[in-house]
Amino acid sequence: MSACDKQLASITGYSQHLAKTTNPDCHALYLSSRQFAPDPPNEGDIDAPDPDHAMFEGDFFGTYAEDELAWPGSDDEEHLDEDDLGYDIGPGDHDEWEPPAAVPVPPSPATPAHDNIYAPFASKLDWDMARWAKLRGSSSTAFSELVSIEGLSEKLGLSFKNTRELNKIIDNELPGRPKFKREQIVVANEAFDVYFRDIIECIKALFSDPNFADFLVFLLNMHTGKWWWNSQKHLDRERPGATIIPVIISSDKTQDIHRKPSHHAHVLLAYLPTTRLDHVTNKAARRRMLANLYHACVGRVLAPLAAAGINGINMRRGDGTVHRGHPLFACFAGDYPEQVLATGIKTTQCPKCDIPPDELGLATGIANWQPRDLGAVLDALCALDEGGLAFVRACANAGIKPIVHPFWEGLPFVNIFESVTPDVLHQLYQGLIKHLLAWLSDACGSAEIDARCRRLPPNHHIRIFTKGITTLSRVSGTEHNQICRFLLGIIIDTSLPHNMSSARLLHAVRGLLDFLYLAQYPSHTSETLVLLNEALDLFHDNKDIFIDLGIRNSFNLPKLHFTAHYAHMIRMFGTTDNYNTEYTERLHIDLAKDAYRSTNHKNEFAQMTTWLERREKVFRHKKYIQWRLIATSPEMTFRRTQTMTKHPTVKAVTTDRVVNEYGATHFNESLARYVAKVTLPANTTVTARQLEDRAADIHIPFRTLPVFHKVKWLSADVRGHDDSPVTVDSVHARPGRSGTFASDSVAPRFDTVFVNDGTGGSLGTKGYRIAQVHVIFSIPPKAVPKLFPSTFQPPQHLAYVSRIIKNGERMASIIPISNICCSAHLIPHFGPVAPREWTSSNVLDECSSFYVNTYIDHIVL
Repeated sequence: MSACDKQLASITGYSQHLAKTTNPDCHALYLSSRQFAPDPPNEGDIDAPDPDHAMFEGDFFGTYAEDELAWPGSDDEEHLDEDDLGYDIGPGDHDEWEPPAAVPVPPSPATPAHDNIYAPFASKLDWDMARWAKLRGSSSTAFSELVSIEGLSEKLGLSFKNTRELNKIIDNELPGRPKFKREQIVVANEAFDVYFRDIIECIKALFSDPNFADFLVFLLNMHTGKWWWNSQKHLDRERPGATIIPVIISSDKTQDIHRKPSHHAHVLLAYLPTTRLDHVTNKAARRRMLANLYHACVGRVLAPLAAAGINGINMRRGDGTVHRGHPLFACFAGDYPEQVLATGIKTTQCPKCDIPPDELGLATGIANWQPRDLGAVLDALCALDEGGLAFVRACANAGIKPIVHPFWEGLPFVNIFESVTPDVLHQLYQGLIKHLLAWLSDACGSAEIDARCRRLPPNHHIRIFTKGITTLSRVSGTEHNQICRFLLGIIIDTSLPHNMSSARLLHAVRGLLDFLYLAQYPSHTSETLVLLNEALDLFHDNKDIFIDLGIRNSFNLPKLHFTAHYAHMIRMFGTTDNYNTEYTERLHIDLAKDAYRSTNHKNEFAQMTTWLERREKVFRHKKYIQWRLIATSPEMTFRRTQTMTKHPTVKAVTTDRVVNEYGATHFNESLARYVAKVTLPANTTVTARQLEDRAADIHIPFRTLPVFHKVKWLSADVRGHDDSPVTVDSVHARPGRSGTFASDSVAPRFDTVFVNDGTGGSLGTKGYRIAQVHVIFSIPPKAVPKLFPSTFQPPQHLAYVSRIIKNGERMASIIPISNICCSAHLIPHFGPVAPREWTSSNVLDECSSFYVNTYIDHIVL
């Protein structure tokens, strides 16, 4: 029991309550406990840079004293208004570390403010206004003008009257993550600013976050991979009892590094220089200098890991327990150019093995390659002391470029070639799928592929490309993902040039799509990894169809060859969602582009870091308030919940409209049959004819009924850290609507679904039937006692569905919507040429045979 008499079920809950509470008695108890359990000492100063880490010298790098350099932001440069930043952003604000702001001490018991969970803000309205201003609001000047309206701040009870006062509250009274600092690296007589955080402090901040205390062991399934166990064995020989903390680094072309230890936490670690060194006219020298600048910057940021990985750091979890953590560089996630830059290999080569460039297209069993020799590479790097020419030759013999002290050279237990991970976004979606679309366009014809795309029936998981897919430019990874969901279905029965059989084409496409889906499984077994390799083999066994069609001469693509390493990498580091660059690509927008837009484009990095630190504090306070309001930890669940709107879309629809506009041709008969069936006495069996005779005597006592146009399936964020549910599936059943303009018109939509016939299970399609939903409705309350006995309460929501049984004939029935498992997507049997009279809105009525699309939701199917 805590000092506030709150009952807590576990030690973890007790510790979290004391750490987060604003109750003064509990806070005093927390401070008292900290006196007897101070932060455990570390063994040595491991935050300092490694003194043995050589600095760059000569033509490439050097060091300047503080007073020898002109810092950006001097008097001749323009700054943001003080109201926007809240304080001067001169060099001193980023030269030294500043610890996260302490949690404000609660007020004395004499004041009622200790019950204010929104503190330091005065009220919920005060907090909502501040949160809106920093996360959703307009510019700082516009917000200041808004809250400066006479009397507005007083009437709303705001604790700030302009942006500057709000920034002061956030800066001084909200806890946050480690602050950025600035250092300089010089290359070619030019100084470059590097803004970065102390990586050890970032790790500590994540490790000690109470939100993650209960789930730290589950944050990554990397602990099931071989890398984790192999590293653990090495550490235990020297330092038994070590806790490994994997560090995953991801970078993009704008060179901002993200540390992603889990799906729950992303920390922007550094902004690296974006210079192109245009003043260097020799292209080879410029590329070499850029590579050395990159490695020097990243090496400086990651330098504390060298000592920390060996010696360990005593860190306290959010529940109060202490672990000796060893942060180890585990993975590098990036696209192919970034993999080349990080490993130092040459373009067209594989970053993981020594396969020749002209054998990249060979299948795994045919190609002859070995993993890159890290020992030989490290020996070559040591030749730097022997002179420039000897160094260049040694690096060339080892298969890398002459990079002076790459960032991974001194990190413990690091094999950079092994650390490069699969990249589903760039290698598969933006790589192989992009190539595949071009090949299929040449093989099947652009016009026919686009015509089929426009005639697909709608579905929650399917985007209808009304202009086709072959003319798209700058296609995103999300769009390629959407195309993959129907790609196989639209080429099933197309005609190939010279009347060639399409069997090999279908097998090649299916193999690549199956590999794509299997590679993204959230969990793997030995059997699924066998299926992954079999899918890749299926593609390789049939890919020559593109050569026979004259579309390709070879398949020597580095991204295609890298797929041969996927199964091994999943065994080493766990499933690909641990290191998917899709997440950091999204962060690039949030943390780089949005941050840059918030500046006046003068001395932008200092402003960007300030903007980011404040947003992080607001987000952290938001999580704290949610925890206080809900008082429970987030769940980690994949549960889906079928939901309906509280009120019907249309309150009263006549049965004539149900028949004519919704297509429920036999509505009254089907409803009578449903009533007759559910009102049968228990354990009573009747024939179909007897049921029809019983239904004929039932009178439908209403002429209008409430109708719903949509049913949805919701799920909390699958990792449990989102405050709003996510719509994972939906089914529409609504008539069309015409408008004054063509853009105002809405086509009718009646989706198809999987219906449980009573024998369906949680996996597979056995026991499910495909049906089309025409109308979702409720029986009017006044009609319920006239149709059903008092001992039976009908379901609140029912659906009229129909399905094709043979020769286009349909069977209709009424079912509870709880019998609908999920949406189903049907791909029409187009034939050699798609009928031009078919459209997306009428194809379910015009076509008589379909293929079931199993690529829309592989988790369900």
